Amino acid sequence: MSNENDIIAHFSRQQQTSTLFLCLLFKMVLDSDRVPVEAYKVLERLGPRQLMSHVRTLCDFLVLEFSNCALGQYLSKCVNTMNAIIWQYHIVPLDRLMLCLALRTQEGSSEAQVCMFIIQLLLLRPIEFRNRVKEFVSENMPDHWNHNNWYEQHMAFHRKYPEKFSPESLVGGGGGGQSGHHQTLPIYFTNVCLRFLPVLDIIIHRFLEVHQVHKRLEMVLEQLGSLYKFHDHPITYLYNTLHYYEGRLRESPKLKRQLVAAVIGNSVKPKGWALSEEYLATPTEEITWTPKLSYYTALIRRLVLALRGVRVFPHGMEWRFSEFGNSGTHALHVTCVELMALPVLPDAAAENLFDVVIKGHCDIPANELGEYINAVALVLTWLPESYWLTVHHRIINLLQSPELSSSAAVSSIDIFSLMRLDLLQPCVRHSSPALTIALVHAFWHHSSLSQLGRIPQLMKEQIRVLLETEAQLVCLFQLVGPFLSRFSVDIARKVFDVTLELYHALAKVDEIVPEFVHQDAICDVLYHIKYMFTGDSIKPDLEGIIRGLRPDFQRRLRFITHLNLSNIQAGVSGPGTLNNSNNSACIVPCASVGLGAAGASSGASTSAPLAASGVSPAGNV
Repeated sequence: MSNENDIIAHFSRQQQTSTLFLCLLFKMVLDSDRVPVEAYKVLERLGPRQLMSHVRTLCDFLVLEFSNCALGQYLSKCVNTMNAIIWQYHIVPLDRLMLCLALRTQEGSSEAQVCMFIIQLLLLRPIEFRNRVKEFVSENMPDHWNHNNWYEQHMAFHRKYPEKFSPESLVGGGGGGQSGHHQTLPIYFTNVCLRFLPVLDIIIHRFLEVHQVHKRLEMVLEQLGSLYKFHDHPITYLYNTLHYYEGRLRESPKLKRQLVAAVIGNSVKPKGWALSEEYLATPTEEITWTPKLSYYTALIRRLVLALRGVRVFPHGMEWRFSEFGNSGTHALHVTCVELMALPVLPDAAAENLFDVVIKGHCDIPANELGEYINAVALVLTWLPESYWLTVHHRIINLLQSPELSSSAAVSSIDIFSLMRLDLLQPCVRHSSPALTIALVHAFWHHSSLSQLGRIPQLMKEQIRVLLETEAQLVCLFQLVGPFLSRFSVDIARKVFDVTLELYHALAKVDEIVPEFVHQDAICDVLYHIKYMFTGDSIKPDLEGIIRGLRPDFQRRLRFITHLNLSNIQAGVSGPGTLNNSNNSACIVPCASVGLGAAGASSGASTSAPLAASGVSPAGNV
């Protein structure tokens, strides 16, 4: 194909299945250090979409080429060739090439490491991009709307580092020897540094996915982290990154803190706009720092004050133009970011958050205790799973506490008053389950459906096996009872699972406890659940469980399964219909929840004794 038109037509056909044109240009620049004029005419006909297919093929070629060559002169020549294609001949934009390399499907860990190595070399070894970043960061500010000379500074940057986008304008400076007079649209805002910033977000994520290249990521952050001075949503990006990659960053505390320092530390906002003073006073290299309880208390206090509307951030914060629209939302996100950035294990951080209330409640004013409980629970719901699973561990510890696990607990203390925070004096709250129950209730109140949906699994796999006393059973009803209405609205299937687990828990305790003290209250709640939430949907599953209970429970729950009263009194349970003449012999526990033999009355929804406000036993009739 000696004819120029034939060459152009061959490489720019729309039906062209081969995407090796850029690979061919790479070899030509590698061998002769020049690009023929015909190449730019081919690029003009390819168009942006088809050009990206060629760029992806070029990325595959580079990974193969770098995988087969040893470190040395040839590798340096390949890097210089790509540098010329990007900055001298303007064939492939840097941001598009880096994006294709970062999003490339990797086959194995070794290929991923080679791809990350190429990204590092193309970003850090040549000085062209680093000089542009240094110049732009030092001469420009992110709040361009507050500066009258932004356009003049931006155009001065483009005059010093010109950018060319269209193939027609590249002919004059691309080594072809012709003068191009093509006029392009002027650039008012963008430049290679601003365009590369979202690509850098993706590159950091891909580096985090390969543990072997974390050291290379530290070098990239050190050289290019200053670009985050211009990031529109730095806290949101940090929160999403630390939340999603928590498991991978757990083993690299230094990298985690360096990432936070790069994204937040380069901001031009006043000191204290995000991170606390104690965190900022600790060097980034200090990975053995273990904050004390006072540190966590200060974080929660800041969030409480922000949610209340008190100014806790510098006066220079203008919420109309900030990442978040108000102080409370901003405080919640920066608190979560700071907690995830700590060089401590997730369960240790979550335990300290619990201790802010459990151990430090004496230092909290009585009228503010609810706000602190709400703030701690809100933070836990916004943290990764490894943090909020501590709530489940606390529930297990609560049920295993001496107050609930002792066989004499129900008869020796008022279990219902013990679980109500509003009835306890501050001096005895530390030894009461009420604080833990309040924190669990607040956590599940703020939790997402995925977090709330773990309750049936928790009850089945961890709670059921340790239930041995009536106090533990009452506590379980107290914990899950207030959320049955939310289950019925958001995830209806879960209300059936929770109800079934409550019956299994009752059966387990019924086999161990010789005598129940609050059986009327327990039955009241079960009737309330039936007539308000489940109906007869799970009746076949409950019949076998109720028939295995002691006769006292069978008599009280016979309207759920329609057991025959005469069979119950004879000690034999079986299917049958209750005779109307036997109604007067019923111990009327149903009346305490507004239920009769015919069904539920309007009082069923308000007489449940294990509501969120506290538990009180049903009166004996």
